[in-house]
Amino acid sequence: MNGNSKVEVSVFQKAKKGNYLCGDSYFYTETENEFVCALADGLGSGEFAKESSQIVINIIRDNIGATVEELVKICNARLMGKRGVVLGILRMDYRTKISAFSSIGNIGIMSITTDRKKKRNIPNAGYLAGYHRPFKVMTQKLEPGMTFVIFSDGVLDKELSQHFFMNKDVRCITKAYEQTSDKIRMDDTTLIAVRYIAEKQLLAD
Repeated sequence: MNGNSKVEVSVFQKAKKGNYLCGDSYFYTETENEFVCALADGLGSGEFAKESSQIVINIIRDNIGATVEELVKICNARLMGKRGVVLGILRMDYRTKISAFSSIGNIGIMSITTDRKKKRNIPNAGYLAGYHRPFKVMTQKLEPGMTFVIFSDGVLDKELSQHFFMNKDVRCITKAYEQTSDKIRMDDTTLIAVRYIAEKQLLAD
């Protein structure tokens, strides 16, 4: 991210045991008014899973100004005839100071406030494959110093309880996860740590 960035981002990713290619795809970008991060996991693993997850990421990259609801609908429509995808999208609106997140399938998100309160959102059931599917978009107020952790199903529940997720440095979070988690992954694994720093936090840190 650039020197005027309002977020810090760090990513850990590893393919499933025996696979060269990770079926998870991710993307994040920041503009003057927003930050968008997406994590997609193609059903199964390997090349065809990667193809579907990358289709979704490319769509999001081309439609940065869209709402989370609009992005999910566009992605779903483009997946007709392709292998299904589970998807999580986080969007921070710097003007309204609101974050919005939606997850279809087993992409999870955990938010951690400055007073060390953790909150995990419950994903919408199912996956995207071109068919109509109802889903909810969760919103919450953005506070300087908040951390968001977005993760695929390769990340285990027991791993998410680790104390290092309270760290204010997102690079320390992903590094600690890499060092303490199982070295051989039984599923494609992606963990993205995002910290919202905002302007006043830049001066305070």
